[in-house]
Amino acid sequence: MYSLWVGADVSKNFFSASGLGTEGEERFSGTYEMNSQGFSVFLKTLSSQGERLDQILVAMESTGCYHINLFSFLSFQGIRTVVVNPLLISNFAKLSLRKTKTDKKDALTIARFLLNHHEEISRFSLSQDHQDLRDLSRERESLCHLMSATKVEIKRVLRTTFPELESMGNLYTRVMLRFLREYPSARLVRAAKPKAIVKALKLPFVGNKLTLTAEDIIKAAKNSVATVSPAKEIIVQGKISTLMHLQERLEELNKLLTDLCKATRVEDLNLLRSIKGVGPNTAIPFLAEVEVKNFASSKKLIAFTGLDPSIHQSGKFVGFSKLSKRGNRHLRRVMYLMATSVVSQNAFFKAYFVRRKQEGLPSQKALFAVAHKLLRVIFAMLSHRTPFEAKTAI
Repeated sequence: MYSLWVGADVSKNFFSASGLGTEGEERFSGTYEMNSQGFSVFLKTLSSQGERLDQILVAMESTGCYHINLFSFLSFQGIRTVVVNPLLISNFAKLSLRKTKTDKKDALTIARFLLNHHEEISRFSLSQDHQDLRDLSRERESLCHLMSATKVEIKRVLRTTFPELESMGNLYTRVMLRFLREYPSARLVRAAKPKAIVKALKLPFVGNKLTLTAEDIIKAAKNSVATVSPAKEIIVQGKISTLMHLQERLEELNKLLTDLCKATRVEDLNLLRSIKGVGPNTAIPFLAEVEVKNFASSKKLIAFTGLDPSIHQSGKFVGFSKLSKRGNRHLRRVMYLMATSVVSQNAFFKAYFVRRKQEGLPSQKALFAVAHKLLRVIFAMLSHRTPFEAKTAI
């Protein structure tokens, strides 16, 4: 199908590219600018090789954000383009004893890797819809990390301005965040009139029911050992405003992700959600990171996730086994969250978790065993297009 294999080594301002023919002969090599002019020159170079664009396969390493524009440009032109894990290229390069490293040589190495493994690698190209779903999913993950860090910072400063609140209930309901943005310290609560505190706790909100009363907060403020610090009060107010903005942004992303996934992967989404304990917040990120049809077996999917065991053995020595963690870290995080959820809500996976603990596994290892089992079940479900049934999952 393909008659020209091209490797591209991408950096911030330039990229090098090398093309190989079917016999491994070098067809072209060059360096191009990362702009519209450089892209056009590169496209002319590819077209001049006498091959149709659909007979060209291009590979590039994942480089954070630098490779995305070139990837999108080539895909739009109808050129099959794939992104390869840099670890695979690095290990392939070690087959050569030469220590020379240049952008041109790296591009040639990628092209040679692609020529040798094109049948496996070409299956991992992404459509624009799938790329958009992945981008939104990873942005959501980033937002969740920011929210967690912001919550930790809020709690840290509140231990100075109003330490008693931490043990009185959830500080992160919408009504409590709005209250703390107005009264971020015990000093301000003591200075306010009781009616004002009651009114602040009755602000319009949608979310969890408030368990604290105005009397509880006023009493805690009167007996508080808090430090008086107007500067820290301002810091708390700012961090709460940031957290509330992040929460609004998260809701927007959740809706966008759900709409896009239903438009492009609704059948897969429904199959995943047939597992009790798997909700949209884990099912959609899973689908954003992987297409099961690209894997020949569940073992390869598990290795791609990085949940496969790393075993150290030499002669009579056998070391401790642990997770390789060499696959997709985003997918690995999703599987951890998914496993935690099914253990608490799904009788089948809870029983498996308990059994592995009884066999001597610590809780953390037993949880990863559940994730391992869950991946095998999901692979079978999506491969055979059948919903989850505990009887057939054994």
